[in-house]
Amino acid sequence: MKYTRAEVMQFVNEEDVKFIRLAFCDIYGKQKNISILAGELERAFEHGIAFDASSIAGFGDETRSDLFLHPDPSTLVVLPWRPEHGKVVRMFCDITLPDGTPFAADTRQLLKAAVAESESAGYSFQFGAELEFYLFQRDDRGNPTREPYDNAGYMDIAPEDKGENIRREICLTLEQMGINPESSHHEGGPGQNEIDFRYSDPLTAADNAITFAAVVKTVANRNGLVADFSPKPLENQPGNGMHINFSVKCADSDAALYSAIAGLLEKIPDMTAFLNPREDSYWRFGYNKAPRYISWSAENRSQLVRIPAASGDFRRAELRSPDPCTNPYIAYALMIHAGLYGIRNDLKLPPAADINLYTASEDVLSRLRQLPSTLVMAKEAARNSEFIKAHLSEAIIAHYTK
Repeated sequence: MKYTRAEVMQFVNEEDVKFIRLAFCDIYGKQKNISILAGELERAFEHGIAFDASSIAGFGDETRSDLFLHPDPSTLVVLPWRPEHGKVVRMFCDITLPDGTPFAADTRQLLKAAVAESESAGYSFQFGAELEFYLFQRDDRGNPTREPYDNAGYMDIAPEDKGENIRREICLTLEQMGINPESSHHEGGPGQNEIDFRYSDPLTAADNAITFAAVVKTVANRNGLVADFSPKPLENQPGNGMHINFSVKCADSDAALYSAIAGLLEKIPDMTAFLNPREDSYWRFGYNKAPRYISWSAENRSQLVRIPAASGDFRRAELRSPDPCTNPYIAYALMIHAGLYGIRNDLKLPPAADINLYTASEDVLSRLRQLPSTLVMAKEAARNSEFIKAHLSEAIIAHYTK
């Protein structure tokens, strides 16, 4: 349910809510928050709540550090792991300068602008994420280790799969928060798990991805474990991916989707520094179903973009290169802009690469473009990209490419 401002005020007054978490993200997608008492909520809606932005990654220095958080009432959820009496709720916020101007490094508003542009052009994008993570043991002092929670393999079941009850608790917690997981299973690495979401509008999908990471870490911690979303937690084991499913709704959705994929394939080198922002992000490429080459095909999981076997409302494409360290607001915004570029220019897809690229010959592979193979190469591509400069603020580009 998406609440209005008046409904939030009524809910807080009637449901014994004591604390409101005003949530936002730094430019790398790490969630932050300020907690206020219920009596401050009216002021938050009316004027915003000031905070010191100088210590937030990408938000500036001490010279002009005052920013304001403005809660989005449609994102109200009760945090199920907090006390039943004296409830704690959370709302995502928009960020402004003291004069009310939108803050240029607020990536949530960046995505809002991309959605507005696409809808004004007559195209509605939808996204759904498939997020992978590892569960590791803690030592006797509670510190994280690199000892996997189990040694199960892909889609194994209990007793080999010890993560079954953890995933169940995560899914039930998400459901309590109004987020509907589509499926969950053990992944290929020891202690590795995956939970997938139903598609939704871009802003909701990005909010859900941020919420998901917080829930997974909270549930893991409650069970004496640690959840790890880093791209390559264990050497010689599968890395963590964030496969992004996307679709385009319009008068001719299939044609728009194919042109959007073509636009994405053209712009993906410029975008990679934001989809894969860490050095270990590039250790995944070329192994364990993480793509290295810029190609597409139907169903084929060795490709950068695949079109799964589905029809009707479930007709979509899947981008397989991002990892969970991407900021979903930036990722979805760039994917919308690349898709619109392809649609507006009526781009056509190159021939499908209907082969297994992990076993293909060097002669075949030499004809395909590659993703940047290191973070340094990805940063250089982003720095020199007119496409990136047109859609991201100078501050965000500078921090990602420095």
